[in-house]
Amino acid sequence: MMRALWTGASGMIGEQFHIDTIANNLANINTTGFKKTRAEFEELLYQTLRLAGTPSSEISQYPTGIQVGLGVRPAATQKFFTQGSLQNTGNKLDLAIEGEGFLGVTLPDGTLAYTRDGSLKIDSNMELVTSQGYRLNPPIVLPEDFELGSLTISKDGLVTVKVAGSDEDIEVGRILLYRFINPAGLTSIGENFYKESQASGPAREGTPSLGGYGKIHQGFLEMSNVNAVQEMVDMIVAQRAYEFNSRTIQTSDSMLSTANSLKR
Repeated sequence: MMRALWTGASGMIGEQFHIDTIANNLANINTTGFKKTRAEFEELLYQTLRLAGTPSSEISQYPTGIQVGLGVRPAATQKFFTQGSLQNTGNKLDLAIEGEGFLGVTLPDGTLAYTRDGSLKIDSNMELVTSQGYRLNPPIVLPEDFELGSLTISKDGLVTVKVAGSDEDIEVGRILLYRFINPAGLTSIGENFYKESQASGPAREGTPSLGGYGKIHQGFLEMSNVNAVQEMVDMIVAQRAYEFNSRTIQTSDSMLSTANSLKR
């Protein structure tokens, strides 16, 4: 069987994976805090027909070898944590992070997850929670008689409110941010959340606006960093590459058909 059949098939499978990645980027173009993903590929093994340096005579050797590549496969998916654009919502409970850092969230099983999605809500326990109802870490609990219009979150994460009958600001907590040595190594778990992995390194807690941590902007949301034009260009390139690989399979099949029809 001709190698080109399997090589072309690996190329088609690889480009299908490429299209899957692009489709996910475009599907999340309006997802708050979403970070685009790039598919990366690597060569498969090479079949060596002749090693470079093999003697060609008693006094000479071949300067180059003969190797045949056997195709391609996905090597990695790279997350790009570049800043998304900030959209003004006017909602007191919306937060956007400008710069590095993630909000910490406590999942139902007690483990921590991290997100750039700052569309917060207030639950029945007067706590600030995510859209899924998960508590922030550290938790922020509001007084029962606070005035929603007085809720203020400073750029360094300090949360203050006013209660009924008082003009004084009351500090109810501080929102902290978390950074990672290698954020691209975080594990995506859906729902706009990431989890720590060995590749990402441990989470490092810090105060917003200090020590390299990002600023918090109240009344804003960070939009997806997906560039629709770039994704469309990548889709066209992937589509054409898929067609080229299918053409190598068709050509190999035609050559096999010709060989099969030979007569003495």
